[in-house]
Amino acid sequence: MGQGGAAAVQGAAAFGKAMAVLQAVSDAAEPVSVAQIARLTGHPRPTVHRIVAALEAEGMLAERPGGGAYGLGPRLMALAARAWDRFELRLIAAAELARLRDATGETVHLAVRSGSEMIYVDKLESPQAVRMASRIGTRVKLHSSSVGKAWLAALPPDEAAALLPTLELTAMTPQTLTTVAALAAEIGRIRARGYSIDAEENEADIWCYGGAIAGAGGSIGCISVSIPKYRAAIDDPDRYAAPLLACCRRIAALAAEGVR
Repeated sequence: MGQGGAAAVQGAAAFGKAMAVLQAVSDAAEPVSVAQIARLTGHPRPTVHRIVAALEAEGMLAERPGGGAYGLGPRLMALAARAWDRFELRLIAAAELARLRDATGETVHLAVRSGSEMIYVDKLESPQAVRMASRIGTRVKLHSSSVGKAWLAALPPDEAAALLPTLELTAMTPQTLTTVAALAAEIGRIRARGYSIDAEENEADIWCYGGAIAGAGGSIGCISVSIPKYRAAIDDPDRYAAPLLACCRRIAALAAEGVR
């Protein structure tokens, strides 16, 4: 390998380490120290210290008051906000998501696939006092979330069958489906009824109903309605599923119009 190739490999490795640091800080529930980031990423503490200093200089990380702990920086947050504002599906879906939130009185999420997870790209809060703790940018697993299972069910059957054995079926709660056979059977039920249910499978005491926004060869995104279990009409799923599926159909039509 020539000097140029070696430099490119080193540059890619350094970039990968920086991205791992940013991901660790982003995923943490509160600001984290260099030592904590080193444990989360598996990189040596001196290496993490250099990366954190460089990212802080560029405004990608920011040291919190009191010192010693870091969160996402103003430059990164500004870039993220701009990206979300320009994300076409989010813009197309905005009015319909508001209509769904108002029809159900519950929190709604718009999610797209990101690797083996779904990532929330929009969220409209319930007007009620008890709300979801999620936020834009939250990642949820394909196998345990209503949006993830809706996305899997929207895949062509052969693609879904090939994908399921590759997923890490982590138990998020005691109700999570953790075998390929159980998940495959659930996907069959979702296809039959048209929507998914997360019955405390991703988070205790939370029920979610999910639907897929149809696109060519699968789904271009998924929507969920999330309800605290104590006020969820568990014996009346159509209360949530009917407006959810209508919302998915309207957004799919708007997206198709935008493509033409």
